Order: sequence, then C-alpha cells, then structure tokens
Amino acid sequence: MAGSRPAAPQQIADSAFAPAIGRPTFAPGSGPVVLVDEGHHNFHTIGGRYLAFARLLERDGYVVRPSSVRFTGPALRKGAILVIANALHDTGQWVLPARSAFTPAEVSAVARWVRAGGSLFLIVDHMPMPGAASSLAAAFGVRFYNGFAMSLPDSNSKFVFHRENGKLADHAVTRGRSVDERVDSVVSFTGQAFRIPPTAVPILTVDSNVSVLLTKTAWEFLPSTPKVSGKGLVQGALLQYGKGRVAVFGEAAMFSAQLAGAHRSPMGMNDPKAPENPRFLLNVVRWLAGVAEPGIPPR
Repeated sequence: MAGSRPAAPQQIADSAFAPAIGRPTFAPGSGPVVLVDEGHHNFHTIGGRYLAFARLLERDGYVVRPSSVRFTGPALRKGAILVIANALHDTGQWVLPARSAFTPAEVSAVARWVRAGGSLFLIVDHMPMPGAASSLAAAFGVRFYNGFAMSLPDSNSKFVFHRENGKLADHAVTRGRSVDERVDSVVSFTGQAFRIPPTAVPILTVDSNVSVLLTKTAWEFLPSTPKVSGKGLVQGALLQYGKGRVAVFGEAAMFSAQLAGAHRSPMGMNDPKAPENPRFLLNVVRWLAGVAEPGIPPR
C-alpha cells in the first residue's frame, strides 16, 4: 500500500535491497534522464520510500534526478521520463474533499510534453492520491476513483496478477527482451483500480470480486461506504499519446522496497512473494524508454 494510516508506524526504505538485474540496458550513467517528481508533497521520493526504485534504475544505466519544481515546458524538457508517485495537494489531505495536486497549467504542460515525445510514469495509490491526480489522469482519458481497491468480503489488500489466470497481460513489459526478463507474476499491495480508454492496453486486471471503497476519510470503512464494482477496472495500463508514452499504475508499493510497521516487515519488491516485481519495474521503464523489445534502439 502507498500510505499507512497517518497514526500508524512509518514505512521506511529497505536500503539493503539490491536485486540482480541481469544485462543492464545502458552503460552506467549513459541512459535517459528520469525525473522523479518531488515538488507536489509526494509520498514517495528517491531519498525516501522510492530509494530502491531509484537505485534499481541507476543500476540499469538511467540517470535519476529529483524534480522539485512545478511542471513547465522547460522543466520537463530536462528529462526523457517523468515519474510521478503519489502526489498530494498537501500532506494533510487524508479526508474529503479531494484537491488537485496540480494546477491546470501543469496538467496542460505535462500533456503537451508527452504528446511531443516525453514518457510519463504515473503511479497513483489509494485515497487520497486518486483525488489529487484525477485531473492529470483525465488528460490521458483515464478515470480514477478516489478510494481503496479491496477483494470483498474478506477485505484482502494484496493482489497477485498471474499470466495463467489472465490478470497479467502478455505484452513487451511482461515478455522482456529475453527469457531471463520474462515476468509471470506481479504482486501489489492495496491501491486503487481505475478505468481506461479504448486506446490503452490493460496490463494488470483486477478480479471481478474487487470493489473500490469510496471512503470519506482514509482507512475509515463503514457499512455505508459507497462502492464501485471492479468489473472492467485495471490496476496497470499503458498507452500511446501522440509521440509519447504513458504508463499508469494504481499502486505504489509494488515498485518500492520498504520495511513496514513495528516488525519492519518487507513490503514491495522485497516481499518474498513478489520476486518478479523488480524485473517488472525495469521492463515498464524500458518500455517508456523504447527499449522493451529486442533489437529496438532507444527512443
């Protein structure tokens, strides 16, 4: 899950996590520049919960840099890939009403940059994050629901996506460039589920028994809490937008490596039940960089 309850023990980065990556995509420091947004009260940053995310990409040859400024054309042109993970309007935004993390001018700037050839990696977890990023998602035809995705009636908050059950799609990001990069299983931790336009490719499809609980306060679930059926919803999708590419995922911990709670339990790519998540992350970023399939030069 992206966020703990505000009063719960903090999640911390697992700084010792360093999975094998096989054949790096680029020589050290020679790959595309990846900008990680840190200018919108982001719950995940490269010095915090996305430390393992940044280190994994750097070991694959990318240049990873924080971006602490508002989105404008000149600022975005400093990178080839923009990562936005759990942006918020402010750090106290745990109750309704939802407030956008981005100004209309920023949404327009990101859409123009992608249309011209940029690549956006938009990672938006459970409430309140979907409400904060819904305007940006809508610019690409994606509809977020500001809630929590859970399997009912047991309120299971961990999802496993397999090839054999059809929840994990066959695509360049799951095939990889070789058999060693093939992904057959991805695990996520709570998050949201969203609706995609016909032009998008679903990568992670949720169960039909999943519902999105539209809470008024984060982590507060009541019998009267409205629900949206998970039928037709996804937790991960890819789309082309003009000359650019967009990857949208509704859960953030799957791309992190954290130690959570009083017992410092592994959560994310370091979870023993999620051994293929690091490979999946690399394949997603390679797709955004245009090198997800054999023989294709970088974009």
